[in-house]
Amino acid sequence: MKNDQLFTRRRVLLAGTAAVGAAGTAGLLAWGAGEKPAGPVAPAAGAPARRLPLKPSAYRLQPLTGYGPPRTLPRRPPVRREPLLKMTGRGRTMVLTFDDGPDPRYTPGILDTLAEYDVRAMFFVCGEMAVDNKDLLARMADEGHIVGNHTWSHPLLTTLTRRQIRSQMTRTSEVIEDGYGEPPHWFRAPYGAWNRAAFQLGAELGMEPLGWTVDTLDWTTPGTRTIVDRVENGAGPGVVVLSHDAGGDRSQSVRALRRYLPRLLDTGYHVTVPRRQAG
Repeated sequence: MKNDQLFTRRRVLLAGTAAVGAAGTAGLLAWGAGEKPAGPVAPAAGAPARRLPLKPSAYRLQPLTGYGPPRTLPRRPPVRREPLLKMTGRGRTMVLTFDDGPDPRYTPGILDTLAEYDVRAMFFVCGEMAVDNKDLLARMADEGHIVGNHTWSHPLLTTLTRRQIRSQMTRTSEVIEDGYGEPPHWFRAPYGAWNRAAFQLGAELGMEPLGWTVDTLDWTTPGTRTIVDRVENGAGPGVVVLSHDAGGDRSQSVRALRRYLPRLLDTGYHVTVPRRQAG
């Protein structure tokens, strides 16, 4: 009975955060005409691959639309040909994202800092990490953050079959729904390596593909000050920042957030989470 009450509470809290624009669960995004068919995308930045070297992201920005309270229920997203990478909206608005967790060694510190400054962020979680840390998913739900799907075991999707990609996505979505209280509405391919199957299967599962604008390269442990500099130098309206809360020693990422977040807020940035445009 106690678990049922907690689960109900999470659903009520999720509904409340959606009403103030903190849970990106509504509608779709406008996309430009004249797109080319999707093809395999070379691995971009992210945590180090097990077999292949990483290359810098070569994405060109496409905007996410708006932020704020959704007005209608979401409809199924279209099949994209490129990931969404930039947020549109009024003012100096930015999005912070954290990949590969949740990790009980580092994720709580990130959540503590976000809570201290009343800021919402996006967490793209791996199923094999989330399955043993559902309490952290529940906390993310309670505090108004968005949880996205980052596959089960962080593989290079362009080397997998369609069936394998589907399994990676669906298993993770099930864990997220169980711990977070609702299925994910966002998906991010490990290493930024997208292909047609990833876009198609993500859309079938009701997820929009989200990339990033600024890569902190924090997985290389370059030093706290370097991570801070990369965020502050890359800051701008609509920017989506990529960091990590798992996959290695992320103590620098935790410390860096504590430095750059108040500075961003002091300089007039509104750090929030996107919503999908009502359709």
